[in-house]
Amino acid sequence: MQELLSKIDKSRLPRHIAIIMDGNGRWAKEQGQDRLFGHFHGVESVRDIVEGCAEMGIEYLTLYAFSTENWDRPQYEVVGLMELLVKTIRGEAEGLNKNNIRLHVIGDFKMLPDYAQRELQEALDLTAGNTGLNLIMALSYSGRWELLNAVKSIAYAVKKGQLDVADIGQETLQQYLCTSDFPDPELMIRTSGEYRISNFLLYQLAYAELYFTSVRWPEFRKANLYEAILDFQGRERRFGKTGEQVKVAEK
Repeated sequence: MQELLSKIDKSRLPRHIAIIMDGNGRWAKEQGQDRLFGHFHGVESVRDIVEGCAEMGIEYLTLYAFSTENWDRPQYEVVGLMELLVKTIRGEAEGLNKNNIRLHVIGDFKMLPDYAQRELQEALDLTAGNTGLNLIMALSYSGRWELLNAVKSIAYAVKKGQLDVADIGQETLQQYLCTSDFPDPELMIRTSGEYRISNFLLYQLAYAELYFTSVRWPEFRKANLYEAILDFQGRERRFGKTGEQVKVAEK
């Protein structure tokens, strides 16, 4: 692991990493356990990756923890996930605070049970003054939900005379997204071998480098994170330009 870490160019780290934490259920099935067993062990991976990002100096880490579509899962799993969420936040909040990590939440916060909202709000308040890693939890979130709400909010602002249609641009839309306070992710990681983004940060991932690994989330550790970052650093980010234009701009 240290050998991998030594290869990383600390001057070219992605500012913002987004992760789709996939494979908890499949990993549990492979262990002969139920899906909640996988989610429980996935918390260990969250802890390790948050620590790894904080140690390297990554500024933003977004974790896709629970999508709006996940509400359609079996009731026992949804209830178990909410209870695990509350237990995890309660157990980790002090540690986040001591490590100067600030917690954020994006998504339809009001869809969460009242007890989960209370625990989350306490953690948000506790870490609000921290200046290190920004840990962004996507809870009851989906990209289409976010875009729909942004469009509705912009339409309402136009109707109220607070916004002129002629003035609406990309920056306007970005201001109405859940992520308006954060830069777009430069690296998106998805575990467990699936090759899709599953309604995650649809607008923000426009120019992110996508990294897919077959490793199940409960087994994803710092070494896997380092491999993803090394892969990222081996790519040429052109943003629609030619390779030659990028090289000229870097000189």
